[in-house]
Amino acid sequence: MSDLFHDYPLSGANGSASAPYDEMLAPDGAVRSGYDRVHQTLANLSAAEVASRADSLARSYVAQGVTFDYAGEERPFPLDVVPRVIEPKDWEHISAGVSQRVKALEAFLADVYGPQNVVKDGVVPLRLIMSSAEYKRAAAGIHPANGVRCHVSGIDIVRDAAGVYRVLEDNVRTPSGVSYVIANRQAMVRGFPELFNSIRVRPVAEYPQRLLAALLAAAPEGVPHPTVVVLTPGVHNSAYFEHTLLARLMGVELVEGRDLYCSNGLVYMRTTQGPRRVDVIYRRVDDEFLDPVQFREDSMLGVPGLLGCVRRGKVTLANAIGNGVADDKLTYTYVPDLVRYYLDEEPILKNVDTWRLEDPKAREEVLDRLPELVVKPVDGSGGKGIVVGPAASSDEIEAVRKLIIADPRGWIAQPVVQLSTSPTFVDGVFRPRHIDLRPFAVNNGEDVFVLPGGLTRVALPEGQLIVNSSQGGGSKDTWVLEGRARRTRANTSAHDGSVSGVSRWGVAQTGQPFTTHPSDSRSEQQQQQQQQLQIKALGGTKC
Repeated sequence: MSDLFHDYPLSGANGSASAPYDEMLAPDGAVRSGYDRVHQTLANLSAAEVASRADSLARSYVAQGVTFDYAGEERPFPLDVVPRVIEPKDWEHISAGVSQRVKALEAFLADVYGPQNVVKDGVVPLRLIMSSAEYKRAAAGIHPANGVRCHVSGIDIVRDAAGVYRVLEDNVRTPSGVSYVIANRQAMVRGFPELFNSIRVRPVAEYPQRLLAALLAAAPEGVPHPTVVVLTPGVHNSAYFEHTLLARLMGVELVEGRDLYCSNGLVYMRTTQGPRRVDVIYRRVDDEFLDPVQFREDSMLGVPGLLGCVRRGKVTLANAIGNGVADDKLTYTYVPDLVRYYLDEEPILKNVDTWRLEDPKAREEVLDRLPELVVKPVDGSGGKGIVVGPAASSDEIEAVRKLIIADPRGWIAQPVVQLSTSPTFVDGVFRPRHIDLRPFAVNNGEDVFVLPGGLTRVALPEGQLIVNSSQGGGSKDTWVLEGRARRTRANTSAHDGSVSGVSRWGVAQTGQPFTTHPSDSRSEQQQQQQQQLQIKALGGTKC
C-alpha cells in the first residue's frame, strides 16, 4: 500500500460490531468491490501528487466562487479527492427506495390537503398535521395540474455499522445541492482524467433535461407552450449559484419576485418586449415569503396574489406550498406506515429508529438517556439545533432537557448512528471521515427519476457526525458504476442525456464562473430574511 494508506485505521478490525462501515476498505484491509481502480490509482500517487491535485480542486473552486461561509470566513467548498463509489446493485436498491418514498409522500400531501383519509383511518393523528409549523391551511383544497407536489425531492441517506442503508430525513420543500453534484463532477473529470478513462461512471447530464420535462408536464391545462421560470430570492442567497446554473442549463429565465406580477388571475413576467405570461414557477423561495397577501406581509421576495393564481389553476408552483408538513421530522417517523398505507408495500429503505417525544413513556426514557442519544428539533436544518449526547457538555444536556420538557412536539430522539466512513485526504494522508448521501428525485407525474449518485457530504473534523457544510463539512463526487446492461445500451446510444451545454459526464459547458457558494440547508429562510433587509435598505418596494 502507499504510504498514504499504510496506517489507515481499519474499521472493525478488532471485531467490534458497532464500528463504522468503511466504504472502501474491509476490516481485513481488502479493497471492497467497485473501489479497485480508485484505490490503485491513489495508491500509485505520492503524497505530493495527491496534495497537488487537491490544491488544484480547491483553487478551481476559489477562482469560480464556489465557497461557503464557515465561522465568518469565506472558504472554498471542500471537495475531497477520493470519490464515493456505489455499485449497480446497491444503486438499484437506493433508487427504488427513494422512488417508493417520494410516491408515498406525494400521496400523503394530496391526502393532507384533501380528504385526510390517513387521519380518518387512524394511520396518523390529526395533531401531527395541525401542530406542524409547515402545514399551510391556505393550501388546503389546491389540486396541482398533474397531481404532483414534490417535483424535486432530496432524501438524506446514511449507511449504518452493519452496512444497511437507512433514511435519515426527507426534503421536499426546496432541497438544494444538485448543482454541486454537477460542479463536483466537472472538477473531478479535470483532476483525475485517468480514472474516467478506465471506469464507466453513470453521468449526471440527464438532470436538467428531466427537471425541465417535469416542470413542463406540470403546466396548467390548455397551455400548449408553457413558460417556465426559476424564482430566486436574489444574489445574496447562499444557493444562488444553483439557481443560476439550473436556469441556464434548462434554458429558462431566472427571475426575482419583483420581475413578476399578478393580473386577472394570471402571473406575468416583465420583459423588455412587454408582459409575458408565466405558467410554471420553479421556486427557490420559502413558503413564508412567496405571497405577502397570504403569508408574511412584509415579504419583498415573493409575488402579491400568487397563491390566488395557484388556486385558480392558472400557474403551477414547484414545489407546492405546504410540502414542509411531509418533511417534518415527526412525520418522518410515520413514513414507513405511509408506504404501507398508500402503496400497500413494505418500505425498501428503513428509517433510523426514532423516539416520538410526545409519548410520555418515550419522553421519560429519552430524558433519562440524553447523554447517549441524539436529539433533533423537528423543524431544524443545516445541522443546527442537533445535540449529540456523547459529545455534548453537561450544560448542553441540561439546556436541551428543558427545551424538550417545554415543547415535546418540537423534538425527536435517535440512537447515535455510526455513519459509514470513507478515506478522505486530510493533513497529507488518508483518514476515515463520516459521510452521508442525498440522492435527488424528479417526479413528472408518471415516473420518479432518481439522479444516479447524488451529493455525498463528508464531516471533515475527526469523529464529527454532522456533515453539513455550515458545520465545517465538505463533499465527495458520487460515482454510480454502470451495470452490464446499461453498459451495453451505452455503447449503442448517446451517453450525455442530450442536454445542451452539458458534456458526457454531466459537466456544465457554460464557460461562466460560479458566483456563490453551496447551501446544504433544507430551508433558506435565514438568507431570505437577510436578502429582504438588504432590499429594504436599498429602498426597494413591493411589486
